Order: sequence, then C-alpha cells, then structure tokens
Amino acid sequence: MTREVVLAHGLWMPALAMQMLGARLAERGFRCHAFGYAGRAKPLEAHAERLARFARGLGPAHFVGHSLGGLVVLEMLDRHPRLACGNVVLLGTPARGCLGAQRLAKAPLGHWMLGQSAGALLGARAPAWSRPEPLGVIAGSLPLGLGLALGPLPGANDGVVRVEESGVEGMRERIVLPVSHSAMLLSARVAANVASFLSHAKFLSHGR
Repeated sequence: MTREVVLAHGLWMPALAMQMLGARLAERGFRCHAFGYAGRAKPLEAHAERLARFARGLGPAHFVGHSLGGLVVLEMLDRHPRLACGNVVLLGTPARGCLGAQRLAKAPLGHWMLGQSAGALLGARAPAWSRPEPLGVIAGSLPLGLGLALGPLPGANDGVVRVEESGVEGMRERIVLPVSHSAMLLSARVAANVASFLSHAKFLSHGR
C-alpha cells in the first residue's frame, strides 16, 4: 500500500495551511506532499491539470482535499481515470455547490473574492464517484466561518459548507464531526480519521 499522500488546500489558503494535518499524518507513517495553487487565479480545470502533472511525478498516492481542494481532486481524478490513485478523503468540500458562496457572489466584491473559482463553487451539481478506489467524506457541524457573515446557513454546517452539500454519490462513507470549516485542518480527531481511511478505507467513528 502506498504511503504517499497529496494534500490540496482550499480557496484563499496557502499550501502551508495543510502543514498540521500533514505532520499528524507523517507521525502515522505517511509521506505528505502539499499541492499549492492560486485558487482565484485560474478555473478549476486548470488546477486539476496541474495536480495531475504533480501526481504523476510522485507515482501512486492517496489524495486529501480541503474545501475547494477537494473539488480540484475530484475534477482531476474524473479527467484522468487511469491515473494511479490510492484512497481519497474530502474535508469540508462543497461537492454539491455552496450556498455560502452563492450569497457571497451577490455581495459587493464577492464575485471578485471568488475569482476564477466562482464557476466551481456556484453551480449546483450531483457528483458521482465511479472509480474503484474508496472515497471518504468528512463534514463539519460546528457553524463558525465566513459563510455566516451573510446570514445563518440552513441545516448542519461548518460555517461555510453545509453537510448536505458535501455528499458524493458512490462515496464509501461520510462522517460528521463537531469541527468548523478551517479548524478541521487543526483537529487531531479529523487527522486520526483521515489516517484511518487512508489505511483501511473506513473512519474510526461516525462522529455523531
């Protein structure tokens, strides 16, 4: 089983944002590689192609994507079905669109803040996972984040992404943990569940 892991960060975040998660995975024997990209500067498809080139340079690897980074991972693996891949984990990824982003786009400077990633975040989708590798999803239920600045989000959410927006048809498993959108990258509990899924294709707990 491969021990290589590619970490893809979210919008407005640097690759450094994945450092704590990477360090915790490294303690469990994984070799982590942060994939950095400018989320606002180019559309999702361009980031996906860069990620494919990055991944080919490493060989078979697991993938962990946070927020928009999860969409980059999904797009890349969909475009390159023959690319060698291990297990995949999405963290707070708005796979079915993002109400918070839709609200932001209508605010002054909101569309500018989303940049070229607007198309990926604003459209409602019904994503499906058809690859043989296991896909796991971790969603947060602690509503603290930028998405609340434009009003409360309906249903369980992490302050940016609603739990119902995180589902992908064909995913192996989804758990909901009491963490917020950005803080999940610092959570030891999240890291332990990511490590479990990468190793065994199952999470440690169902969160609630």
